[in-house]
Amino acid sequence: MPFESVPVTDARAQELLTEYFEYRSATFPVADGYVVKLPDPAVFTPPLGEFVLALDDDGRAIGCGGIRRLADDVLGSPRVVWEVKHLWVRDAGRGRGTGRALLAELEHRAARSGATTVVLDTNASLVAANRLYTSSGYVSIPAYNDNGNATTWFRKDLG
Repeated sequence: MPFESVPVTDARAQELLTEYFEYRSATFPVADGYVVKLPDPAVFTPPLGEFVLALDDDGRAIGCGGIRRLADDVLGSPRVVWEVKHLWVRDAGRGRGTGRALLAELEHRAARSGATTVVLDTNASLVAANRLYTSSGYVSIPAYNDNGNATTWFRKDLG
């Protein structure tokens, strides 16, 4: 599966993020409870981060996700920590391993940038996402941020 690094302001990235935020707003367990926080382009630009599109065989964007560097002491001890954000796969890419491949690609890019640990937050209502993370080696940890949309926080040590 091909991947393409793009600015978070890229039209294809914006289209996918809009779908993601609309889906989360519509399916959030608390009516009108989802708070949309648009990604800051500066933190998804190398060397601070990266935003990646997953492409189908025809070159169409079917998924997206970003990684960004966090403070080394975010988990309470010094380590190089990167965070996975806004992992989203369109219906056209679901059931084909797109999410798993995209997550692995984000982890690879974080490791290439020096990450020793990757973290992410999610909501328990995203059953498939939670299953993807745990089956990919992520373990539940205490909250490392104050994201009001999240109910679950995960960590994976790399290499």
